[in-house]
Amino acid sequence: MITVKVTYTIHEGHVSVNKQLIEAFLQDFTNLDNSRFLYTIFQKNDGCTFVHLSQYQDKAMQEELLKVPSFLQFQQERDKNLTGEPQIEILNYVAASRGVL
Repeated sequence: MITVKVTYTIHEGHVSVNKQLIEAFLQDFTNLDNSRFLYTIFQKNDGCTFVHLSQYQDKAMQEELLKVPSFLQFQQERDKNLTGEPQIEILNYVAASRGVL
């Protein structure tokens, strides 16, 4: 399993657009085999910081998801509105309260 955590902060004026772009790519993700990945987004209390936690069964699933056009559009718009560099972390699975992907 591959797990990636991306944390980023955007300008306050871009928050609503960011949420719309997230909804668009999540909708498109429903066309993928969702038994092979889990993609979750959180918003921190400051309102401008988002955390994306993605879990992929394998590299092929990760690559397929990263090529979805609406996700690529989201990334482009996000990158134009960042207040600093995003933090990208690769996490190693240890355990979960339910079965993994």
